[in-house]
Amino acid sequence: MSAHPLPYRGRQVALATMHRKDEAIAPALMAALGLSVVNAPELDTDQLGTFAGEIPRRGNMLDTAIAKARMGMEAAWLPLGIASEGSFGPHPLIPFFPGGIELMVFIDDERGIVVHETLVADETNFSHRVVAPADAIDDFLKRVGFPTHGLIVRPSVEPSVGASVGASTPAGAIHHNIVKGITTRAALDAAIEFAARVSLDGKAHIETDMRAHMNPTRMRSLATLAEQLGQRLAEECTACGSPGWGRVSVIKGLRCEECGTPTEMVLTEVFGCVACAHREERPRRDGLTYASPAQCPICNP
Repeated sequence: MSAHPLPYRGRQVALATMHRKDEAIAPALMAALGLSVVNAPELDTDQLGTFAGEIPRRGNMLDTAIAKARMGMEAAWLPLGIASEGSFGPHPLIPFFPGGIELMVFIDDERGIVVHETLVADETNFSHRVVAPADAIDDFLKRVGFPTHGLIVRPSVEPSVGASVGASTPAGAIHHNIVKGITTRAALDAAIEFAARVSLDGKAHIETDMRAHMNPTRMRSLATLAEQLGQRLAEECTACGSPGWGRVSVIKGLRCEECGTPTEMVLTEVFGCVACAHREERPRRDGLTYASPAQCPICNP
């Protein structure tokens, strides 16, 4: 049994967020670790990239999450930090369906470790549509969960750089002709009219607002991921005692139950420490020992 089963009990961790992610993350970390989340003050995490794309993400998800967490640690004067990044589009395993990847990183500068966990978001309302002001959109709005889930509207075809947006712009947060955080039908109709008027093709592009505070579905994914991260931080390395023991990679090659050919399915999982080189190879946690012939390159070429 570990001598320090909850190494972060009673400690504080700085959370870098502009979008109320503490509502999803804080309860999970308190339950798993006894760790209190502190919102880092006066942060502009949008400078590292935005979902709407007017500020592109400069690095990959992990690099950006680490940079964001360090912003929070500096602002809050704490040696522990946490941040998350998300990416949405075609599902990574089922391309014809929408999906996403959520990544959450935890930094402990006292121990010199960085721990991250990822989650494939199967449940998401991620979607978009190009419409003219008179088009019927009720089916789309129902499908994406509006108005409990916010929307973003922009011109379908952006005008040239420097073009005036005019005096009669709709109320809301407007950046580069983008109206974000739309949660009422009146605001949505006004944003569509505005975007269509500005657009070179007379149409508006509607998309789901994937920022956490505008998307309860994403909030649920973040809560699940925070629980996953908390459970990992509660596990200590059997070799050096550092928290953060967990799965670090997989080995593919699960054999077909019909012909024995190795497939692309996971054969074993590799668990490791974030502080030392200790590694352990373990069987799949679901107990699966053979792959279906449907996954086999020989039986189902």
